[in-house]
Amino acid sequence: MKKGIFLLLLFCNSFFSFSQELNFTVIINSDRARIQNTNVFSQMKTSFEQFLNGRSWTSDEFRPEERIKGNLLITINDVPQVGTYNATVQIQTVRPVYGTNYESLVFNFADRNWSFDYIESQPLEFNRFTYLNNISSLLAFYAQIALGLDYDTFESRGGSEFFAAANDIVNNAQQSGRPGWVQSTSDRRNRYSLNNDIYISSVFSVIRDAYYLYHRQGLDILQIRPDEAYANILEAVRILASANKTQPNGIFTISFMDAKSDEITSIMKNASLEIRTEIVELLLEIDPNNARKYNELLKS
Repeated sequence: MKKGIFLLLLFCNSFFSFSQELNFTVIINSDRARIQNTNVFSQMKTSFEQFLNGRSWTSDEFRPEERIKGNLLITINDVPQVGTYNATVQIQTVRPVYGTNYESLVFNFADRNWSFDYIESQPLEFNRFTYLNNISSLLAFYAQIALGLDYDTFESRGGSEFFAAANDIVNNAQQSGRPGWVQSTSDRRNRYSLNNDIYISSVFSVIRDAYYLYHRQGLDILQIRPDEAYANILEAVRILASANKTQPNGIFTISFMDAKSDEITSIMKNASLEIRTEIVELLLEIDPNNARKYNELLKS
């Protein structure tokens, strides 16, 4: 089922369609910047939000309430020279659960190494097939990832076109020599590794199937067919465990668990003991650092 059709059922009381798909809030923490002109960060916030939210990323029509909500938290770590910034970025997106007021965290990712040049009032242009600058490339990359994962939660492998676009952005940006676009042995929390796991790797790309099972065939039916929902969520975790066993600590696996670990321990409390026992065993293999949290499921 196409996402647009599903959301038509979810939000059928609205009659007007709009083309913008994203509703991101950009938050800039400049405490470490140590510069006098802090107005630049207000302009930066406005410019980045307009880039993400003010353009059409797809050919589908979105009403305002259908737009994908997200946060982009930018921490400025250093300003080595005027107009040049070194930063880390935290990206989060959420997705509504059918028949509820609950919003599920879909994507939670920390990009630890972003350097960019920003001039006040500069226009941000973007071309999928050409590298123009390190601002539009990073913002567009995460816009495509956000869209791809969101579409994957509504339709099996529904986000493929967006991941293809993200892959083009990575390939074009590698010529820049900027960190985050090439393979790194010291830190895999970057755009190259995330793109590789989602789009290139046959080991980790199957996690996309887990997104569909977990959300559309899990959370969305939890209130009406709980046993089926719990079984599908368990199957989603089995997919993650299988990928992790083949290649431990993939960044796509880590990203899934960063978004879902708290939610899983919350929603699975009412599952059968058999399902809880198996899912805890799998979670301990995937994410042993949160063992105490997962073991609480066996005490319910």
